[in-house]
Amino acid sequence: MRSGYLLRDVVNKVAGIHFTSTDELHTLGALYESMLREMRDAAGDSGEFYTPRAVVRFMVQVTDPRLGETVLDPASGTGGFLVEAFSHLAGQVKTVADRKVLQTASLVGCEPKSLPYLLCQMNLLLHGLDAPQIDPGNALRFKLSEIGERERVDVILTNPPFGGEEEKGIQGNFPEDRQSSETALLFLQLIMRKLKRQPTSAERPARAAVVVPNGTLFGDGMCARIKEELLKEFNLHTIVRLPNGVFAPYTGIPTNILFFDRSGPTKDVWYYEQPLPEGRKNYTKTQPMQFQEFRACMDWWRARKENDDAWAVPASELLESNCNFDRKNPRGKIEFEHLPPEYLADDIMQNELRIAELIREIKATLAVRA
Repeated sequence: MRSGYLLRDVVNKVAGIHFTSTDELHTLGALYESMLREMRDAAGDSGEFYTPRAVVRFMVQVTDPRLGETVLDPASGTGGFLVEAFSHLAGQVKTVADRKVLQTASLVGCEPKSLPYLLCQMNLLLHGLDAPQIDPGNALRFKLSEIGERERVDVILTNPPFGGEEEKGIQGNFPEDRQSSETALLFLQLIMRKLKRQPTSAERPARAAVVVPNGTLFGDGMCARIKEELLKEFNLHTIVRLPNGVFAPYTGIPTNILFFDRSGPTKDVWYYEQPLPEGRKNYTKTQPMQFQEFRACMDWWRARKENDDAWAVPASELLESNCNFDRKNPRGKIEFEHLPPEYLADDIMQNELRIAELIREIKATLAVRA
C-alpha cells in the first residue's frame, strides 16, 4: 500500500474490530465471502477454488449432517462446504459438550494449494471455528488399500477438481485396474473408500454428495469398473443433473451431483434434472444460480414420485449398459442450442483426455498379451 495515510486508516479500522463480538464476526464472515466471490470473478484461476453457494447449501441441506458425525471435504478449496456444514451443525448445539464436539470433532478438510489453503483457514476462523483441521497435503497421496476404518468419516461433501492430471506417483496409490490420470476418477475412488462401513453416531449410513463432470457418467473402461463398484457396494440413490452454465464462465462442462451412502447395494437410481429458471438460457457472473431454485427438488426429495423433472432407473439396467449413467430425461424436450465457443472447447478438452485414457488402456492390454 503506497499511501501511508490510507494504511493508517486501515490499521485504525482493524484495531476497532471486536473479534469477540458475534455480530461483528458474522459481518466479517459475510465480507470475506464477498471477497472470495470478487477474487473468483477477477481471475479465472480462482474459479477452481469456489463452488456456487447455492449448490453448496443444497448439498449440505439434503445430506443433513448431524452433530457427532464427522464431515470431510478432501478438496476444500476456500472452505465453502465446511463453512456451510459448520453453520448447519451449529444450529444443533444445545450444551457446552455439544459445542466442544462441534469445535473439535466435526469438520476436517484437505487442500494442497497454498493460496486456497490460507483462504480456507481464514474463512473457517471468521465463521466461528476456533481451530480448523485442514491438511495442507494432497488427499490422494495415501495408498487406497491402507485406508482403514479409523481413517474413515461419516459424511463427505465435495466438488473435487476435474479435467486435471495426477502424476504417476499419485496414480500408483490406486489398484492397477483403477489407475487414471483423470483427477475426478481418483477422488471418486478415495471418497468411496473413506466412507465408514458402520452406521454413524446418529444411527444413519455414512453418505456422500459429490460434484462430477458429465464424462464420469458416460465413461467406460476403467471408469465403468469404478461405477460398477459404486452400484454394487453403495446405494447410489440420486443423481441431480445441474443446468448448463452453473460454473460459467470458468467452465462450460455439464456437471452432476452424485448422492450415495453405505446402506447397501443400489436398487434404483433416481435422476432429477434441475431446470433453468423460466426465461433463462444460462447463468452468468452477475446472475448466478440461487438457492431457492432448488426448492422444488428439496420438496420432491422427501416424497419421491416421477414427474417432468424426475425419473428412476433400475440399477440392473445401468449394469447391463456397461454402467452408462448418462440418462436423458424421458419427458424432456429435445432442443438444439448453439453453445458458446468456450463451452465447445471445454467439451473437446474432456473428450481428448478420455481418448488419451483409452489409448493408455489399450497399450497396457497389448503389453500384457505380448
